[in-house]
Amino acid sequence: MKRFLLLAAAVSILAGGCGTQAAGTATTSAPSSARLPSDGAPAVATPIANTAVVEADPCSAIPSAEIEAIGGTVERSRTVDLSEGLNCSWLFSEAPSTLSAGLVVGNKKGLSALYAQKSTGGLTTFKPVDSIEGHPAVIYANGSEGRGTCTLAVGLRNDLVYTVIPHLSSGNPMLADPCGMATKVAAAAIKNLKKS
Repeated sequence: MKRFLLLAAAVSILAGGCGTQAAGTATTSAPSSARLPSDGAPAVATPIANTAVVEADPCSAIPSAEIEAIGGTVERSRTVDLSEGLNCSWLFSEAPSTLSAGLVVGNKKGLSALYAQKSTGGLTTFKPVDSIEGHPAVIYANGSEGRGTCTLAVGLRNDLVYTVIPHLSSGNPMLADPCGMATKVAAAAIKNLKKS
């Protein structure tokens, strides 16, 4: 349950850059995606448009065999319905190691939401990393840092990110490098998304 709450908190942080609009008259300003990227976030040079299948079935982004090649034997996987989108959660045999990943469809500002939070001091960790399969990425957290844990967001489009969050325990082969694991998982997902 604790890991589910941490995952929900990470997604909530990512979506936190999205504002709410009060009821009233309609505006004629450009769509938010037309104003992206913002707050110093890098542009996504080769956006992935076809994400509908993974939005509906996040576990389809990466076959279990690919997950196992990266992080060990998968005991089971399930879809988790978070407020900002569906995630796939894989439970490894070396329990309680888990890996969660999915598209944060509720965040319409993509990586710009994280850059905005960083500029206001809203994150305790913020580290842009090398691009993954040509897509900009950031490791971030807001107090959920710890051994075997990493939260990675990769921009698939200027208005959409894919997050990968491993929570690894003793016995998992990637325990010492959870961000390396997250990077490999994100790369596999991007490659598969580009094929569809």
